[in-house]
Formats: sequence, structure tokens, C-alpha cells
Amino acid sequence: MASGAYGSREGLTARPGASSSSSEVSLQIDPITADLDDHILGLHRQVRKLRGVAQEIETEAKYQNDFISQLQMTLTKAQAGVKNNMRRINKKIIQNGSNHLVHVILFALACFFLVYLVSKFSRR
Repeated sequence: MASGAYGSREGLTARPGASSSSSEVSLQIDPITADLDDHILGLHRQVRKLRGVAQEIETEAKYQNDFISQLQMTLTKAQAGVKNNMRRINKKIIQNGSNHLVHVILFALACFFLVYLVSKFSRR
């Protein structure tokens, strides 16, 4: 039924000079063996279908772009929230960090004092 690389119906043939890597499709219609009106109507239907597909693709692309924009806004807000929380945590660590250091030093002194007492009483 198909004749040539681009032919889909009887009467449509691919021109011999058309290459498969070309972005243009060249068709030659034989007016004797086929009805031109049928072919033209068929091409019009295909163009309408392609136009509908292109519009659907455009609609989907707009939807996807809007979705990506919303994700970017959400990510920006989340980054700002994380940055604020990190700033608060760092302030708390600085405020409470000195208390922890004092506790560690007192614990070390208590351990040394305990070791000193144990060694002093164990000699007697």
C-alpha cells in the first residue's frame, strides 16, 4: 500500500531526490491514478490532528512550567526557613555551649579529685 519512504496511499510517491535525513517531506501526487480532493482532505485532517496535538503539548508545557515555578518558590521558602532555623540553633549552641564546657571542666576536676582521694586512702 505504501510506496516510497513517505507514501501512505496509492498515488502518493516520494520524490527520488528526498533524503531521509532532511526535515522536509516532499510528495508527488499522480493525478491520473488518485483523486486529488481525497488526498487534500486527508492532508487537511492530518494537519488538524497535528494542530490539536501541538495545542495539547503547549497546554501541558505551560502546566509543567507553572508546576516547576511553584516548586522553585516552595524550595526558596524552605531554604529560607532552614537558614533561619540554623541561625537560631547556632545562637542556642553558643549560649548553651559555654554551660556545657563548664560542666565538662567540673566533671574532669571531680574525676581528678576522686582519683587523688582514692590514691591517698589506698596508700594507708
